[in-house]
Amino acid sequence: MLEHLTTEARNPASEDLDGLTAQQIVQLINSEDAKIAAAVAEQSDAIAQAIDVIADRLENGGRLIYVGAGTSGRLGVLDASECPPTFNTQPWQVVGVIAGGYTALTTAVEGAEDNAELCAQDLRKLNFSKGDVLVGIATSGRTPYVIGGLEYAQSVGAFTVGVSCNRDSKHDVHCDISIAVVVGPEVVSGSTRMKAGTATKMVLNMLSTGSMIRLGKTFGNLMVDLRASNTKLADRARRIVRAVTKLSPTESERLLSECNGEVKTAIVSYDRGVSADEARQLLTASHGHLRSALQRDASQNGNAR
Repeated sequence: MLEHLTTEARNPASEDLDGLTAQQIVQLINSEDAKIAAAVAEQSDAIAQAIDVIADRLENGGRLIYVGAGTSGRLGVLDASECPPTFNTQPWQVVGVIAGGYTALTTAVEGAEDNAELCAQDLRKLNFSKGDVLVGIATSGRTPYVIGGLEYAQSVGAFTVGVSCNRDSKHDVHCDISIAVVVGPEVVSGSTRMKAGTATKMVLNMLSTGSMIRLGKTFGNLMVDLRASNTKLADRARRIVRAVTKLSPTESERLLSECNGEVKTAIVSYDRGVSADEARQLLTASHGHLRSALQRDASQNGNAR
């Protein structure tokens, strides 16, 4: 069955790969990588539909759970782990699950991806429920671990999304939305850590970032809900406040300090002339959307600047 998959096919452009110079190898890989964005664009409608569902579930207390094996699983864990510092999500809101557990992030766990029941067990440990969204990632579209997870998600009534790099994947029948980014054969036959891995990362970027934007985690293109957990992010928080409020560096730092480092709270507090607690109330009433909070207060608060 595998030999018929696009991701397992031989690429005619790289049949003489071992005879190329380093420069030729770079040019070949680069020319193949240039095809990825177009392949992702072909799936834009399905990706957008998934974003709306994920945002809705997250807003109503559900979770986004990625499951995958090997490179696919690692990419899911990577995307999930970057959401808390970037969008100030709780660690439980976006979760990456990899076949074989976290050991598999750095070491191959033989046979884990071939066990369909294993993913259901992993999801039960997370108390996976119908209010969650499961994104099954498998470039082949046939990984038993992922299919087992999708089947379990369907059995509890959850929404399911499949991400693959082959058309008419085996897991499609278990997905409410199927995202198939067909990037063609790899430069090294079957090495889906290459084009397929890049395509998968692009899709996951869109799913998580798009849903967070829909939830009000940005203001324009500014990362206003970031968690200032290190020096770089703390500096970014100060720069964002300065960019929106036009305050001096010293004033921005003081304002952020008064608002416990919360960028959105600081901006609302300054722009509407209210206390940090009142700013938080406005944000809560606006479901965390900064623009809505500013507009809401502009029509109701005589202290608006």
